[in-house]
This record gives sequence, structure tokens and C-alpha cells, in this order.
Amino acid sequence: MSTPVSPPPDRLTWRQRLSRLDARFSPYIFISPFFILFLITGLFPIAYTAWVSLHHWDLIMGQGEFVGLQNFQDILSSPNFYKALRNTFSIFLLSSVPQVIVSILIAYVLDANLRAKTFWRMGVLLPYVVAPVAVSLIFGKIFADQSGLVNSALGAFGIDGIPWHKSPLASHIAIATMVNFRWTGYNALIFLAAMQAIPREIYEAAIIDGSNRMRRFIHVTVPMLRPTIIFVVITSTIGGLQIFDEPRMFDTGGLGGADRQWMTMTMYLYELGWGPQVSFGKASAVAWLLFLIIVVIGILNFLIARRIATSGSAHSTSRRVRGPRR
Repeated sequence: MSTPVSPPPDRLTWRQRLSRLDARFSPYIFISPFFILFLITGLFPIAYTAWVSLHHWDLIMGQGEFVGLQNFQDILSSPNFYKALRNTFSIFLLSSVPQVIVSILIAYVLDANLRAKTFWRMGVLLPYVVAPVAVSLIFGKIFADQSGLVNSALGAFGIDGIPWHKSPLASHIAIATMVNFRWTGYNALIFLAAMQAIPREIYEAAIIDGSNRMRRFIHVTVPMLRPTIIFVVITSTIGGLQIFDEPRMFDTGGLGGADRQWMTMTMYLYELGWGPQVSFGKASAVAWLLFLIIVVIGILNFLIARRIATSGSAHSTSRRVRGPRR
């Protein structure tokens, strides 16, 4: 008995093959412009900066002698590097931590039933539109040592004026105030968008359970904002460690003070790259050290935030399993 022969499979036409290729590769073609631009404007400058940091690099003659890690050793043995690192982290902490807290509070107020909501929401974004150089010049006069508005107000209460341009901590507070002035409203709108995405049924259930406004804010709003808080903290870290405009324009010299008391890492990089003694190799070494610091801090922020988010979701799951307390 002969076995039946199966019919040969249908051959795909060239149109069908073209359609399959289109369905398979079209998504990659659509997103390829971003990765191509990122490769040109992002990865290539980072790799080229690493190459420059390993050489003596002249402004006119270009690439010079290969020195290996000598530029990094010179930077790490310089006291100005550690001053810049200390100042950068101090200004970053004084600006980012209050900024996130105040942004959440402002967003919570804007999320309430206010009159002229659009006006107030546009108003909190107005400082972000102002040029950072203009903000620095204005706040530099407000925090002037002799005739500043802040010291005049303190003098009216019998308090001695604060040397904003001499004391490291005072100068860091003044610069952090500029940063908070520009970015608090911007982050508040990000938190506002996240608050409006929270289901209103959760608030209604909390009201039925007898929670007041403060308890709803602490136990409902803030936990639901956890992913947005993670995003804002990471972006604030990246921006805060690269601060340049505000400390650069805080005085007329632009060097970070007489004793470099508010010189940041980017200002130190700028001084090495375009200062009296130009050294592109050392400036590139500072850029790479700053890049590695930002990467490490960003990874730590991500791990800590993910741990907090995981513990928060596990806690809420256990509460749902056990049920509400009587």
C-alpha cells in the first residue's frame, strides 16, 4: 500500500516576502534615528574624551605624547579636585533634597480645586523659562555681602550680615537657592501629572475609611508617586552633579571664589580646558571622573529606589491579604 504524498508547500511570492520583512524590520528602522544620533552625539564624544585623557593634548597642535593614566594621577593628586568634588556634592544635596520635597507639596496644592488652575500652573513654570545667567546675576546681587537684599533684611532684625561670597557653606546655600528657584516648579509639574494619574477611587475609599487630608497625602499620594520620585531623583542627580551656570556667574571673577570655595567639578574642568594653562588631557580626565561618579551615584539611586519600591509593594500586598485592621 503506497503512502499518500503530501502536496508541496506553497511558495511565497515576492510581495509576501517583502511584507514579512517589512513587519519584522520596520520597528527597528523607525527607532534607528535616535540611536544613530545618540551614537554620534553621545557615545562617540565619550569614547573620544577617553582617548584624549590618555595623551598630552595641545590646543593648536592636537594629539601629543601618550601618557597613559598620568593625567588621572595628576588630577587625583590636586587639592583643587577634592575642593571641587566637595563643593559639587554640597550644592547638590542642598538643592536636590529640598527641591523634591517642596515640589511634591506644590504639586499637591496645584492638584486641589483652585480657581484659575492654569494661571497657577503656568506661574510655577515661569522661573524655569528665565535664562540661568539672568537668574545667577540677580541672585548674585540679592546675596551680595554688603548691599544684598538678604543681608539688608537680616539687618532690619538686628542680625549681622552673612558673608555669602566668603563662607563656603553660605555660598553653597546661595547657589542652591538659585537652582531651587529654577527647577522646583518644573519638577512640581512632573509630580502634578503623576498625581492626576492616581485613580480617584483610591481617595474615595480612603475618605470612606475616615482618613483626613494629611493621612491621605502621606499614605496614598506619596506611595503612589514612588516611580515618579525615583525618576526625579535620578534626573536631579545627573543635573546637580553637572551644575555650572549658577556658580560660574555667582561673582564677576567666575573662578569659584578667592579660595575656590564654591568651584564645582564642571568649573574645574572648564578651568583646565580653557584656563591660563590649557591641558585638554587633564580636562578630559576630569570629565571622565565626573562621568564615572554620575554613573555610580545613578546606579546607587536606582538600587535604593528599587528596594524601596519592592518593599512598598510587598507591604501593600500583605495588607491586602490580611485585610484592613478592625
